[in-house]
Amino acid sequence: MRIAGHSCDGSKCLVDALSDIKGVNMRLAFAVARLLDLDPFQRLGYLSEKEIKRIEEVLRDPVGHGIPPYLVNRQKDPETGKYLHLIGSDVDLRMKFDIDLMKKLGTWKGVRHALGLKVRGQKTRTTGRKGRTVGVQRRRK
Repeated sequence: MRIAGHSCDGSKCLVDALSDIKGVNMRLAFAVARLLDLDPFQRLGYLSEKEIKRIEEVLRDPVGHGIPPYLVNRQKDPETGKYLHLIGSDVDLRMKFDIDLMKKLGTWKGVRHALGLKVRGQKTRTTGRKGRTVGVQRRRK
């Protein structure tokens, strides 16, 4: 079954199959099922084409269909100020644009991303090493 450009397993139940789509978590999948009066544990393969089209419409604009804004993955988009929900490769693309914007502005997170260091305040003295080890020497005779 194709939903929102992603091949979903028809033998899985509805919420599990929807949560396989990048950008859709279990809470949103349950909210979509509840909104459309579908059984969340019904197998995806038993749904009709009409029901699948309704699911795709809700996933494209969840807030417009009555899903609470706190369930979307892009709240108050900095460019538009709207509540958006991104699915599939749009998630990766928007994240890359956000990181590039932080690098361009010279923010702390942008500088850390540019240098390839930890971004969220983790310690870097001993962890996060890639490739070579630092501080380990062989004993000389």
